[in-house]
Amino acid sequence: MNKAIYIFAYLFLLLAGAALFFEIQLNGKRAELTDRNRMQEDYLVKIAKTIEKVEPDKNASFEIQKDASAVENKDIAPEMENILDEYPASLEQSNLETYNWENSRDLLRSIYVIDPMTGKPMMDGNQPQTRGSDEQKLLEQLFNSAKEQQTRLNNTRAQLAEMRKKLEEVVQELNKIKPEARKDKVTIDDKNTRIAKLEEEKALCEDEIKKLKGQIDELNREITSLRDEVQTAKNETEAAKEELAKEQKKTEQLKMLVKELIAEANARASKGGRSAVTSITNGDKGKIVHADNNFMYVIVEFSDEAIKELKGEDFSRPLPMLELSVRRNGYAGQAGELVGRIRLRQEVKGKNFIICDILGEWEQAKLEKGDIIVAD
Repeated sequence: MNKAIYIFAYLFLLLAGAALFFEIQLNGKRAELTDRNRMQEDYLVKIAKTIEKVEPDKNASFEIQKDASAVENKDIAPEMENILDEYPASLEQSNLETYNWENSRDLLRSIYVIDPMTGKPMMDGNQPQTRGSDEQKLLEQLFNSAKEQQTRLNNTRAQLAEMRKKLEEVVQELNKIKPEARKDKVTIDDKNTRIAKLEEEKALCEDEIKKLKGQIDELNREITSLRDEVQTAKNETEAAKEELAKEQKKTEQLKMLVKELIAEANARASKGGRSAVTSITNGDKGKIVHADNNFMYVIVEFSDEAIKELKGEDFSRPLPMLELSVRRNGYAGQAGELVGRIRLRQEVKGKNFIICDILGEWEQAKLEKGDIIVAD
């Protein structure tokens, strides 16, 4: 009995060892199959990206009009023909959408048709059914697209051969026309050279005639110009004398008007107890903070020293009707940096601001913010 038990134990150990050996072998094959399936799946995804998913637009077309009329010495509207009339322009379309199976890897792993009721593979006889599975559908779709793409590739090759033939015909026709065109060009160049020489001689004669006429016209113009200059000088002299007299008279009138206005202002001020000043020291007194050239006034911010000169130490004097000059640094006019004059009109109580009138007759330029007020 013990001998039978020993024999059974030895047999059990042998069978266990054989089972372990086969298990190790099966694990190796299983890992090999897994790696092979993963590699095939990766390359299927890559290959799918090279297969065009959609067909090109078959309505696309191109047009190249070729002059089909014979070359003759006639100015005609040539008969044109489209050499790409039967050319399938759809073959030139590129960057068409391709398959992207990155998100369809689960479908690629679905080898069998799954029964939706049991969740198990459906059987085709004794074998699991593969026809109609998700993987079979994807591969069939990829296969059909690849066949269509190969057909388009073969059509492209055929069209390349056809276009080569047309190109050969055009080149042969061009090579035939070019020698004739060269002969015509030589003849044209010879005639153009003769015409150019005749034109040059004609131009020299015309230039000579123009020079003679020009000299005569120049002499006549000089005579007329001298007469005009003499008369203009006489007229300008008389006009300048009249203008000078008018300006002198106007200046005297303005001086008298300023004196009268100052005297009138002082008279009004005397009734109030104190008289206004009639002049202030020379120099910069303030600057323009606002200018309105349409309504002819500016607002001037005077310095504290200037306000004291105008209003007195206790600010009790009335505002004098003084005229002051306006200077703009860097300005270059007829009067140098002076751009105009202003007259004091109304003070702003409690501030150094005074509203002034712009004297239009002294205007050299439009007054601007930042211009400097000068007593001179």
